[in-house]
Amino acid sequence: MIVFILARLLQAIPVLIAVGVIAFAMFRYVGDPIGAMLGQDYSDAHRAELMHKLGLDQPAYVQFFRFLWNALHGNFGISYRVGEPVATLFAQRLPATLELAITATVLAVLVAIPAGVYAGIWPRSWVSRALMVGSLLGVSLPTFLIGVLLILAFSVQLGWLPSFGRGHVVHLGFWTTGFLTLSGLRALVLPAITLGMFELTLIMRLVRAEMLEVLRSDYIKFARARGLRARTIYFGHALKNTLVPVITIIGLQLGGVVAYSVVTETVFQWPGVGLLFIQSVAAADIPVMAAYLLLVGVVFVTINLVVDLLYYAVDPRLRVERPGHGR
Repeated sequence: MIVFILARLLQAIPVLIAVGVIAFAMFRYVGDPIGAMLGQDYSDAHRAELMHKLGLDQPAYVQFFRFLWNALHGNFGISYRVGEPVATLFAQRLPATLELAITATVLAVLVAIPAGVYAGIWPRSWVSRALMVGSLLGVSLPTFLIGVLLILAFSVQLGWLPSFGRGHVVHLGFWTTGFLTLSGLRALVLPAITLGMFELTLIMRLVRAEMLEVLRSDYIKFARARGLRARTIYFGHALKNTLVPVITIIGLQLGGVVAYSVVTETVFQWPGVGLLFIQSVAAADIPVMAAYLLLVGVVFVTINLVVDLLYYAVDPRLRVERPGHGR
């Protein structure tokens, strides 16, 4: 197990280095940070002084290694837009994004797997057909349109749920959460549904397809011939063998939910790192944009490692054979 984890970590190092190069290129070659910080009226002396203070007058390779060293220590520089450390801004915004992403993923998994199993066991029922039609709508409609429609229905017309913001939050040390307040939970409903809708429909369709394929396999026919109960066949044998591709999709979609929450956070003005990224793009705030890119890279690498470990636990064929033990 330790060798397996170390091998995956070594494979992740080139990926993170490549992401670091791209992020540094955004720092070094995109936009004019000096002009953005000084405004329109400045002298050459002021410009040279600020460049020296930020280290932008040094060679590119020196700036690159200093950028990597600072990033390893959680230092991503100062935001050009608000003048605060980027790490501080991310520490303030990251709990909101993780809370939204995890809620959306849990909601999608809890709904999608049972619905997909039902649609795979009884594919000709009217409920299964309705689920498939609904899944087509969930895959086809863009995220921002789903969010706008939910706001129109549940906020404007019915007035049941808030249309923007995070509600009241509770501070638990450095962490903030809305799970412990009623307004925080109410504010979380619409963004979580919007963000998790595509993931929900994708997982449901995958589970249905895998269940249909597994139920046609020979070992399922043999289990039925042995007289096993339907529940044992469906949930003890068939569902277990659909978990490997489902785990892949859930893991990749969780990374995508964190990375592409920018649309949902913008529609609902959710105070997370996605909204911070959009605001930084509008202001050409390169340090925040580069830090967001590195954060997304770390999230995907971490999730891929977790998915590999889940493969190791779910599928015995992927486990490394111990020395001295037979097959």
